[in-house]
Amino acid sequence: MNTEAIWLFLSTQGADFGLKILAAIAAWVVGRWLISIALRVFTAALERGHRIDSTLATYLRSILSVLLNLVLILAILDIFGVKTTSFAALLAGAGLAIGIAWGGLLTHFAAGVFMQVLRPFKVGDFVQAGGVTGTVTEIGLFGTTINTPDNVHTLVGNNTVFSGVIQNFSAQAFRRVDCLAKVANSVDPLDAIAKLRPAIAAIPNVLANPAPDIEILQFTPEGPLLCVRPYCHTDHYWQVYFDTHKAIVATFGAAGYPVPETPLAPRNR
Repeated sequence: MNTEAIWLFLSTQGADFGLKILAAIAAWVVGRWLISIALRVFTAALERGHRIDSTLATYLRSILSVLLNLVLILAILDIFGVKTTSFAALLAGAGLAIGIAWGGLLTHFAAGVFMQVLRPFKVGDFVQAGGVTGTVTEIGLFGTTINTPDNVHTLVGNNTVFSGVIQNFSAQAFRRVDCLAKVANSVDPLDAIAKLRPAIAAIPNVLANPAPDIEILQFTPEGPLLCVRPYCHTDHYWQVYFDTHKAIVATFGAAGYPVPETPLAPRNR
């Protein structure tokens, strides 16, 4: 029975259905090509204006891309006789699960709109948001793309980003690099500080203003603990961080400072 129905369909409507498939494929190819041209023209127009920064331009481009692709899909469905009203009814009948998923997407979309208005960060900023630390590469309709320092492409939902704590390390002109250095009890900490100041100041990309902070942080059984805190631009943070530790080792080694040791209490027998 099923075979007869198939043969009956192919003999009566097969040619028409095949033409519809070819038309749909052609419409998809041509439509995608036209969409790519429209997006390139739109992007070029925004760049020529120089009135919209790259973050907002990328966001607007994402909105246009979604709208154009939606129009293309509806046009292809129309080729098969599926009208817009029928398509909407089909989506409505998909059930509660789709509704919940769409509701989640709407929250991410709304959060993305607020992020564009309030501008907690922009593309290119180094941030900690949504539990992820890295450089923002895109703020999309529903998610923010962050490239982590270990070069992992990470997508975080906009609502997750916007509803949590956001730290923008690029918002200020400089940031502080926190390092520690411990000297033995037999070493004069003021002498160690005096030797460290020119060594830390000589590190490439360390700012002269504000000057590095080098002070006694606390006293430990092994000896005084010094805080060594140079300042630099965010782009140079890790270079300055590692070079500061190298400078501490080289300075203390050249001064002949002993290695801090934990004092041992004599054991009573």
